[in-house]
Amino acid sequence: MTATPRITVDLLRKYDRPGPRYTSYPTAVEFASTFGPAQYVSRLEEADRTEAPLSLYTHLPFCEHRCTFCGCHVVITQDPAVVTRYLGYLHREIDMLAAHLPHRRRVSQYHWGGGTPTHLTPAEMESLHARMTRHFTIEPDAEVAVEVDPRHTSLEQIELLRAMGFNRLSMGVQDFDPEVQAAVDRNQTEAQTRTMYDAVRARGFGSINIDLIYGLPLQTTARFSRTVDTVIAMRPDRVALYSYAHVPWIRAQQKWIEPKDLPSPEDKLALFVDARDRFLAGGYVEIGMDHFALPGDELAVARDKRRLHRNFMGYTVRMGSDMVAVGISGIGDVRGAFAQNEKKLSRYYEILDSGRFPVERGYALDADDRIRRETITRLMCNLWLDTGEIEREFSIDFASYFAAELAELTRPDGPVEHGFVAVEPGHLEVTGLGRFFVRNVAMSFDRYLKSRSGDKPVFSRTV
Repeated sequence: MTATPRITVDLLRKYDRPGPRYTSYPTAVEFASTFGPAQYVSRLEEADRTEAPLSLYTHLPFCEHRCTFCGCHVVITQDPAVVTRYLGYLHREIDMLAAHLPHRRRVSQYHWGGGTPTHLTPAEMESLHARMTRHFTIEPDAEVAVEVDPRHTSLEQIELLRAMGFNRLSMGVQDFDPEVQAAVDRNQTEAQTRTMYDAVRARGFGSINIDLIYGLPLQTTARFSRTVDTVIAMRPDRVALYSYAHVPWIRAQQKWIEPKDLPSPEDKLALFVDARDRFLAGGYVEIGMDHFALPGDELAVARDKRRLHRNFMGYTVRMGSDMVAVGISGIGDVRGAFAQNEKKLSRYYEILDSGRFPVERGYALDADDRIRRETITRLMCNLWLDTGEIEREFSIDFASYFAAELAELTRPDGPVEHGFVAVEPGHLEVTGLGRFFVRNVAMSFDRYLKSRSGDKPVFSRTV
């Protein structure tokens, strides 16, 4: 077990500020409506000329109830007709996507996200999967993953998912403490979760992930430690320990959360540090900035080899060279461009009815974006950057190209001096202390942040 580095209040006050999580670079706030259906079609045509397998994401947005902490694009409904109509249009989008990729149908990463994908009936799940596999071939060793809510998932659905080839499953927990659950309007017992976990394990899923969130209202280290210990005892293959992003100016339901009930920045950090120590003591290894995995898990193996990747579906070792997404709000990453679908059902239907892809906005990366994207992604995933690889891949001199950024890192009272990152000949390495501030390190390479100074807040806090 690695001892947790000491983080002072002064460091926390200096570096705990709004910043991206870098799920993408450039981040989604840079996406614009100037990139639309026509531009997406052009990228798909280019993608069809390559042979590498795809990553394929399907967004199933429905939930019966909205948790107040939620940051996902969801549709709250208990009306089966709403789901039926959506699936009809989703099938049409899948058909349209396949028509624009006539020579590229192999898939190495396939993910159902939400919302709650198991809000669908077994018949609807089977029909959707059949539509997808009518057009696309899931590779034998593909990562085939689904998100489930233990409160709204049946054994019949679990058995069906396994029979359809799903081999990875992620279930939300967040926190087992009843008072915390009441504060975020999500009631889920440990017994419910354990029953579902045991059923999934017994049916041969290759990997189980559990999601936790720290920084929720009324959380304390004493309370949250009991949740962490319970999860460790269950022994999932992976754990995602997400920082709660309080962004009520973006997610209106978060306005129901009383700011006075949220942990202070110091207390929030203590929640993460205590949970981290418990996972490490329990035999898990750290993955990226907020995930943990058992040592034999392929994410842990990739981390050790510094070959971990990340996309909109999370950390992975099987990421396709292009990612396509279907459903409202889905984001694709195709041939150096991001394309995000409409978020509103009415507009999604309207655009598909017109025979166009329902792309609302996107972004085409330029040469500089691609260099910075690789730099930031490798630091965020592997906490290490081989600068020679960047030089060879992009035909640049790293020290010259990033002279201003390296000067920012090495300035007096800056990240290097504070021990966050070591700048050495041939590589940059994020330290044990720097892991807590890796978003801040990555921000040094983000050319867009400086132009946003003084704007209204768009990002959550970094620590």
